[in-house]
Amino acid sequence: MIRKGNLELVTSYVLDYENDRNRSLQKKMAIERFIREYTSIYVSDRNKNEIEKYAGEIMKTGIKEKDACHVACAVVAQCKYFITTDDRLLKYHSENLELVTPGEFIRRMETDYE
Repeated sequence: MIRKGNLELVTSYVLDYENDRNRSLQKKMAIERFIREYTSIYVSDRNKNEIEKYAGEIMKTGIKEKDACHVACAVVAQCKYFITTDDRLLKYHSENLELVTPGEFIRRMETDYE
């Protein structure tokens, strides 16, 4: 759906930072290539103060710092969905963003595109 232009991929400086530490060179390069080719919206570190403030609020609910920063970037970019397999992160609820599993996201998209 991203490749076809039906969905916009949002990435961020937080994702870049995390991928830079990827131990698998092959995975790191594949992620970099996908991001480079398909990113529609990029949340840069120019938004760092706003992201850190929002991430701080998220962390008060028990979410770890890196995950909170990822979610904060999605909120700043006004994403509708945040897709994750992290059970702890899926317990976080936001008025601004729906956190869903990949399977749940696919089910919702199938319904939307029928």
